[in-house]
Amino acid sequence: MPQTSQRTAVLTESVIREMTRVAQQHGAINLAQGFPDWDPPAALIQAAKDAMDTHRHQYAITWGSPELRGALAAKLTRFMGLLVNGDRELVVTCGATEAMMVAVMTVCDPGEKVGLFSPFYENYSADAILSGAVPVLVPLHPPDYKFNPDELRRAFAGGLKAFVLCNPSNPCGRVFTREELLQIAALAEEFDVFVITDEVYEHIVFPPHRHVYFATLPGMAKRTLSCSSLSKTFSITGWRIGHVHAAPEIIAQARKVHDFLTVGAAAPLQHAVVTALNFPASYYDGLAAEYAASRDVLLGYLDQTGLSYTRPEGAYFVMIDISRFGYASDVEFSHWMTREIGVAPVPGSSFFAPGENRYIRLNFAKKPATLHAAGERLLKLTR
Repeated sequence: MPQTSQRTAVLTESVIREMTRVAQQHGAINLAQGFPDWDPPAALIQAAKDAMDTHRHQYAITWGSPELRGALAAKLTRFMGLLVNGDRELVVTCGATEAMMVAVMTVCDPGEKVGLFSPFYENYSADAILSGAVPVLVPLHPPDYKFNPDELRRAFAGGLKAFVLCNPSNPCGRVFTREELLQIAALAEEFDVFVITDEVYEHIVFPPHRHVYFATLPGMAKRTLSCSSLSKTFSITGWRIGHVHAAPEIIAQARKVHDFLTVGAAAPLQHAVVTALNFPASYYDGLAAEYAASRDVLLGYLDQTGLSYTRPEGAYFVMIDISRFGYASDVEFSHWMTREIGVAPVPGSSFFAPGENRYIRLNFAKKPATLHAAGERLLKLTR
């Protein structure tokens, strides 16, 4: 038999999805995989039903239906403060996962380098590897997860073609300040580097922190590929509707990549989400407030355990230091915790450069009742 490709040999199964299966095996509360345990807004569900009843069953335009691109452009214009052209600056994808792959494949050739902050969402290194690019890791230093400007400069000076920025950050919950983003922007300009942003948590930001869209910084619109999705904002992670926003000359290439990867996202769901994109500003305010309340429920239990954690500024994850338990492997600890405590985390080593085993990640995208039930189990960690 011939051998499978070398790129598959260096990949592993998603640790996050693995921990979901382990949680199901042991009947544990799944705080590993980041999806809500409630339904999306009723108006959005009704819009999906209506789409099914009005014959929206065949291909939409490959890069997104005109109605969806128009609604996305209006929403982005409202929040970014930039005039976005839905006909020339957007491609609709199958979730932000495909959006990120499209972005990397659009700007990178095999052998070129892609910079990533570490810790990083596990898909980013896989995107680089599957594209034939080489990931270059720049540390965000716990417990505040800030970068060292000298380390960042060295990475850019080493010949990056693109830099990936997740803001607000999964897994560490950082919301980068405007001053930090300007430092990244200056390096991107100096070394002529593309910046690929993952901004799926753009509306889950906790005061006094504020989200700054990287493309809005001076000179950055021409070199930024902004990726996002509707999954987290509207609690529809299974719908897989994402998008890339960039300058027209970049989107023209990204649309070709997207076409040959997936052809297009689900047509009836594209039609349905237009309803959500027309929700008033109060929806987004309420979303952030609800997640802030959920965060405080989970952190309240963590405070009682005495575990050390970094308070999230955005997104819906918290990184927890498990050093005191003395495990050499965070994977071993995570399996023990799922089995014996009844709460499933993600081992932090799946997000870091090799050799880091001190952390686990929990998510709080759950109903209050779920979080309280998980919290009561977590209290056993104090014994």
